[in-house]
Amino acid sequence: MEKIVFSLDEGQTVELYVLEKTKIGGTDYILVAEEQEGDCDAMILKEITDKNATEGVYEIVEDDTELAAVAAMFETLLEDVKLT
Repeated sequence: MEKIVFSLDEGQTVELYVLEKTKIGGTDYILVAEEQEGDCDAMILKEITDKNATEGVYEIVEDDTELAAVAAMFETLLEDVKLT
């Protein structure tokens, strides 16, 4: 499983596991968690970077409608995962 390092605004970094990736309507989304397995908090992030950039920039999906649609897609892709 891929693990990526995110740089935060405060100069700190956090390592998260990428559990799944998908593209909806031309936008890339990733499901990430601090733990590789088991019950833990997960986040859905969407890429907001220009495709010509050298590094990806992601933000947490906060819009309830968008979040519900993307969460449903991830639940379909990961049959044994329930996102609440």
